[in-house]
Amino acid sequence: MRKDSSWFIVHSSWRKITLFSLGCAVLIVMFCGCAKREIKNIDSKGKNIICFGDSITFGYGAEPGEDYPKAMCPLLDYPIMNAGVDSDTTIRGLERFQEEVIDKEPLLVIIEMGGNDFLKKVPMETTMNNVSTMIDRAQESGAMVAIADISSGMFLREYRSRFARLAKEKNVIFIPEILRGIITNPSMKSDFIHPNAAGYKIIAQKICLAIGPYLKKNALLRNK
Repeated sequence: MRKDSSWFIVHSSWRKITLFSLGCAVLIVMFCGCAKREIKNIDSKGKNIICFGDSITFGYGAEPGEDYPKAMCPLLDYPIMNAGVDSDTTIRGLERFQEEVIDKEPLLVIIEMGGNDFLKKVPMETTMNNVSTMIDRAQESGAMVAIADISSGMFLREYRSRFARLAKEKNVIFIPEILRGIITNPSMKSDFIHPNAAGYKIIAQKICLAIGPYLKKNALLRNK
């Protein structure tokens, strides 16, 4: 049975309004906002934003160049590197962290990991210890750090609370529920959990909204 064409017009218009509103919010925070709280290495002298993670960072489910780090490029005037590896766990992530993060002159490291640990039954304490080690190494290199949490509602809720606690302990940026509004929306996904190009754009906007004030403060400190 064919749906009424008016439904598609309304749905399309609503999506355009939503994306436009998110884009405006990013710009407002970037140019007018202030960082919510102090984080370690706010005066970082690094050069690059490193997006480090698994398939969500890699961009699984979208065409090459439609991943969220690439979608961040028009929103931020910084070099942005995608260090995402499909199916990666925090155990494997630690093995490549030096080469793909520390050696790349990081200004800010965005860590998005944990989903594959959950699927492969890696103990949560191991996951948290591994992410904690990544944070320590990044901070020792002089970089700011952010944790991008892939939970949504009840999905991986315990990971969200643990990551939030870790972020507070380590003085890093916490970006909760980057998949919220995507994981329950078939038009934003390529499969059960992975976003499509439209979903990755939403993730990019959410992350820019969170890190924008800290990047602005960093720029002010470096230009003194």
